[in-house]
Amino acid sequence: MDSKPDDVGRQGRVTIIDVALAAGVSKSTVSRILDERLPRSDNETARRVRQIAERMGYVRDVSAASLRRGNTLTIGVIVPRLTDTVMAMLYEALATACSRNGRFAIVATTDDRPEADRLAAESLLKRGVDGLVLSTARDGDDFPDELVARGIPFVLALRTDGRNLSAIGDDRLGGYLAARHLLDLGHRRIGVIAGPAYASSSRRRVEGCRQALAEAGLGLDPAMVIPSSFGIDAGAHAAEQLMRRDEPPTAIFAVNDNTAIGALSCLSRLGLSVPEAVSVVGYNDIPIVSHLPTPLTSVRVPFEQIASQALDLLTHGATSGEDRIRMSAPTLIPRQSTARAADKS
Repeated sequence: MDSKPDDVGRQGRVTIIDVALAAGVSKSTVSRILDERLPRSDNETARRVRQIAERMGYVRDVSAASLRRGNTLTIGVIVPRLTDTVMAMLYEALATACSRNGRFAIVATTDDRPEADRLAAESLLKRGVDGLVLSTARDGDDFPDELVARGIPFVLALRTDGRNLSAIGDDRLGGYLAARHLLDLGHRRIGVIAGPAYASSSRRRVEGCRQALAEAGLGLDPAMVIPSSFGIDAGAHAAEQLMRRDEPPTAIFAVNDNTAIGALSCLSRLGLSVPEAVSVVGYNDIPIVSHLPTPLTSVRVPFEQIASQALDLLTHGATSGEDRIRMSAPTLIPRQSTARAADKS
């Protein structure tokens, strides 16, 4: 009885019908037994069906099942670049979250160019993704509104426009924690490498820093806030600007780890020791920063939690207006790049 289906399997893809014929049961019975999303049956028929399916080399056709349900269980992820460790960590966290839910994540990169967002989205949508996760939101960009108008499911991650579904870290709290840490160490002249103004994440981190200074009775001198990109070279350039001031800072808060690493390289080149001469705090806590010659104090972002929240919002939506933007709390991780201020002026 098994020979005919086995011959069919060798000639082409083994189907549920082939397995059903070999097992002497209905197609629906095979489908139910082999559907990994359903509770696993362990009766004699189920065991025999699974054994026959394995022997015949049956592989479940996910695409066909998805077409029957009207979706592909595939999520498109748009990030600026995967050479940025933060974005790579977000994508890996999203891929893991998708895997836990029987989905698959595919990624497209844009080099943080607004016009490339649309091209990336169209490319992913042509491949049948069920929705999009965007980490490229920028102030003044109407691309999310275009997606809303077209009825395309999407969620913003790490950055938000303040209106659409978003899963982000509590960046204002993170900036506050970074500045509070430096204030507690006696620093009063704190320079900020601020990142790009178009990104909500960098703006909110600076706002949190400003709040902590205000609570300490200090203002944040605009001249001590240097805009930058999120890159290492930009961090080095910004740190040099800060340290060339008549009254340079005794501590630097960089709104991401790459710019903090750039600041460390600049300080080394200028002959300034960290943390004896200058303390440095980064943000995101990417894996390499704990292994630097001077391990970097950083604000840890819970990427796994943000990814899970993003996927939940994408697949189930928000439960209320307040639930449209979900924030996950960061944690300050003190290391050897920060110490008590030698000059408390």
